[in-house]
Amino acid sequence: MELTSAISSYVNKKAEAIERFVPEGEEVIISVEVGKTTKHHKQGDYFKAEFDVSLNGENFFTDSEKSDLYKAIDDAKDELIKRIKNNKKRKNTLFKRGAVSIKKMLKGFSKRDPYTSK
Repeated sequence: MELTSAISSYVNKKAEAIERFVPEGEEVIISVEVGKTTKHHKQGDYFKAEFDVSLNGENFFTDSEKSDLYKAIDDAKDELIKRIKNNKKRKNTLFKRGAVSIKKMLKGFSKRDPYTSK
């Protein structure tokens, strides 16, 4: 499949949308692969979009196959943003749980050792 300037600019615009969800000061590497897959579909052309993001040592990958290339790109971008947000929420939750545990220990309400899970 030939990469046209319209497809290239559309992918760049979607990559910029992903960068908005990356915290400031963090390095992000985004790899995008688009193509046509027709070997396993009997009716019409199917397009595939793959996004691979490396964000401070963590890798996020998603892909999508749709009958329209732009829909495949949008779907993959949305799934990737969802994964990045979920990871951020998970990190914040773990941090808050640890902070609450240490606060209880310092106040004397808990005998739990914060360095072990017991």
